[in-house]
Amino acid sequence: MERVVQFTGPRQVEVARHESAELPPGHLRVRTRFSGISAGTELTAYRGTNPYLTRTWDAESRLFRDGAAGISYPVVGWGYSEVGEVTEVSPELPGTPGMPAVGDLVWGIWGHRSEGIVPAERMLGHTLPAGLAPLAGAFARVGAIAYNAILSAQIHLGEDVAVFGQGVIGLIATRLAQLSGARVTAVDAMDVRLAAARKYGAHSALDARSGTVADTIRAATDGRGADLAIEISGAYPALHEAVRSVAVGGRVVASGFYQGDGNGLRLGDEFHHNRVEIVCSQIGGVPAPLSGRWSVERLQQTFLRLVAEGHIDVAGLVSHVIPVADAADAYVLLDERPADALQVVLEF
Repeated sequence: MERVVQFTGPRQVEVARHESAELPPGHLRVRTRFSGISAGTELTAYRGTNPYLTRTWDAESRLFRDGAAGISYPVVGWGYSEVGEVTEVSPELPGTPGMPAVGDLVWGIWGHRSEGIVPAERMLGHTLPAGLAPLAGAFARVGAIAYNAILSAQIHLGEDVAVFGQGVIGLIATRLAQLSGARVTAVDAMDVRLAAARKYGAHSALDARSGTVADTIRAATDGRGADLAIEISGAYPALHEAVRSVAVGGRVVASGFYQGDGNGLRLGDEFHHNRVEIVCSQIGGVPAPLSGRWSVERLQQTFLRLVAEGHIDVAGLVSHVIPVADAADAYVLLDERPADALQVVLEF
């Protein structure tokens, strides 16, 4: 029997059991070891705020349409940060270059379920690098999200960069910005995350609750402001403060998943008067000027290589490893006590 985590309604979680399916041609069967919970995108479905619950995404026109929901409860098997062991390979696949074999540890996306049946083309090159702990594979996607924001930021050596939001992705972005040669100011409203930001490379850490973040950043840069900011919390007031914090002509990378109307974001203020550039970073693609050299696959693979080479500590981001049977408790923790958790991982 396969175990699958599903949301049966807002803030309602259960672990359902289903019969294991036959392996179709062109697929791999993977027994899940770990599956990381996204404290951003996933919680929007858990809380009932995800736009797909009330509207439909029209892929052809690339517009949301009112009138029908794109997804409905139960929302089954969400999750995009899985790692597991290949247990079965479709008979025609062995010998394909880059194809994982039975027994290999692989990373990918198949949701919070005890086994994944995954199209083979999605698993090419997804064998875990040698020497890397299995749990690290659960960071391929979240690491790529942070990495994509770094590429969108176009950081130059010696620049001042502010990173708003120091959850898991924000902490990774802070470390990657430092590796890119930036002097990083981390901003968050939780003391525990500000302390973590210093460990991950922040030159300074500012409390978002102070109301003086933009002033402090400008004072630390001779009145100029940060060269650029990365906003990764998904909060409109944070995006507004990021805009206030950058220099004239500065860039703000909006990498959070913003929900509802833009309360707290005032585009007639500093955005307008300082001619600030706001750039969206979203893991559906890489920055257009880099698309000839970079891809989402390369982001994920390069991030795991950086982890394997010791440049980024992902183990230090894991606050809880929770048995899948207790998945409901994991979501309550992230939803109600975010200061007590960073990366929460389900163990199968």
